Amino acid sequence: ESSAGVSKVYMLKDITPQNMIRLYDALGRKAKGKVAVKLSTGEPGGHNFLQPTLIKDLVKKVNGTIVECNTAYGGGRADTDSHLKAAADHGFTAIAKVDIMDADGEVALPVQGGKHLKEDFVGSHYLDYDFTVVLSHFKGHAMGGFGGALWNNLPEQDHFLESMAEAAKAVTTHCGENILYISVMNRLSVDCDCDSNPEEPKMADIGMLASLDPVALDKACVDLVYASPDPGRVHLIERMESRHGIHIVEHAEALGMGSQRYDLVSLDDK
Repeated sequence: ESSAGVSKVYMLKDITPQNMIRLYDALGRKAKGKVAVKLSTGEPGGHNFLQPTLIKDLVKKVNGTIVECNTAYGGGRADTDSHLKAAADHGFTAIAKVDIMDADGEVALPVQGGKHLKEDFVGSHYLDYDFTVVLSHFKGHAMGGFGGALWNNLPEQDHFLESMAEAAKAVTTHCGENILYISVMNRLSVDCDCDSNPEEPKMADIGMLASLDPVALDKACVDLVYASPDPGRVHLIERMESRHGIHIVEHAEALGMGSQRYDLVSLDDK
């Protein structure tokens, strides 16, 4: 929902299961049909992923299935059996059905207007779903929150980020209005949730944000890190800038996925 290219981003400071439902309700877009809840179930040994206790109430409310894909970078989630074991170990299978979407292969979704990708391959099961709820643990940028190892300061890095935005575009095009985004800004470690031994967070939790516009949501999260009075923010900012993380937001906007102009609505005041 936006007026003249300004998207609404809703925020609550306290990171609680109830507040996640409040954010979902504020978006005013009801998840219907067969609902996929996309999140990272976390690499074995890691602990910065979204906790099942935090997301359980929302997942139950929308009657969602947690969906994941096997990782391309090896590690403990590169095949379906070990991935399901990691999801179980981390408590996700106890709160909902977990579907490893590429267990039976992949399908191609077209990318409209991409510079690098003509199509994006997603797990074939994804086509079974009518609605997608994207739950991100903010890590520099949520839209590219599928990142494993990134190259540093090379032109390839921008191409990599652009390709991630284009892969996301294929999904948003496929979903149309049947998608929404919630990002949790807690445990703000500079390392990815796919890291089994991540650095401890250097800054305090900021809150939870939600939007129907993934570009606005990412931009709001990035802006909140910059605006934070927490001295620990320098580590996260350094990591984002060294990886040129904001470029994914710029490219996504250029692809027509959303707007970097947003109106931040605090529901704490309501």
